[in-house]
Amino acid sequence: MKLNVKNESSKLKSVVLGRAESNGPVPTLEETFDAKSYESVLNNDFPKDEDLIREMAEFEQVLKKYDVEVLRPSLIENCNQVFSRDVGFVIDDEFFVSNIIPDREREVAAYQHIKEKFAGNKITYLPEHIYVEGGDVILYNDYIFVGTYNQPDFKNFKTGRTNIEFVDFIRHKFPNKKVLNFDLKKHDTNPYEGILHLDCTFQPVGIDKAIIYKDGFLFEKDYQQLVDIFGKENLFEVTKEEMYWMSPNVFSISPEVVVIEKNFVRLAEHLENRWGIHVEPINYRNISKMGGLLRCSTMPLIRE
Repeated sequence: MKLNVKNESSKLKSVVLGRAESNGPVPTLEETFDAKSYESVLNNDFPKDEDLIREMAEFEQVLKKYDVEVLRPSLIENCNQVFSRDVGFVIDDEFFVSNIIPDREREVAAYQHIKEKFAGNKITYLPEHIYVEGGDVILYNDYIFVGTYNQPDFKNFKTGRTNIEFVDFIRHKFPNKKVLNFDLKKHDTNPYEGILHLDCTFQPVGIDKAIIYKDGFLFEKDYQQLVDIFGKENLFEVTKEEMYWMSPNVFSISPEVVVIEKNFVRLAEHLENRWGIHVEPINYRNISKMGGLLRCSTMPLIRE
């Protein structure tokens, strides 16, 4: 297997999709590690395994409809393995193994059989002091966009997942790319006020378009940087309510095809009627109750 991922939307050939067969008991409030899960537990609305399995099967069907190779991690009993994006990610032809929060370390072993498929490719294990999860890393050809929280209280937030040291590391690793970091608003218990990962507030689609939530950025200048790169006319701005349901967290199978949650009616209409991008709507609302959505549950390995 020859790894290759340079952006978020080139034609997808191979992807890892997470799994949901054995998530274990509903977490306590103290055991949750994102605001959406915290809210779901608080409201006694944490999703059941059978609902998550059904939604992920629907996603897998759509991927296979477009001849995408779908790999799955090994099953770990009583472990939430839905969000494969955060365990590792590909930049160009190199696989990076994330340093994820200690609560999720068990997940990493489930990818061993997949990593064996790309022996011979470059695999990078990050130094201990560098924290990153794949939801904070967005590729746009010559650009690498990184969601960070570079504030003195970084360690106070469970939702602070990617530090500035990762940005420095990637700049050295890819000197020919433009690496930009964006500080995100953080909140551990209120999903309307905090952003877990960059892909929950911003994501490119098509060739030169993007979905964005302006108020997810700690500083307006960071949002403005993206406006300058894409152009205001090429941005679809989501509302706070749409961000809450994770509208930016769609998944591109190609520049012409995007999988979205079926309730994103306004986004679907814009993608199809304004930008000419075909939409594949699926049920994925239960997944969103755990703090992630379509992009979060995938780990692309090969795009054309």
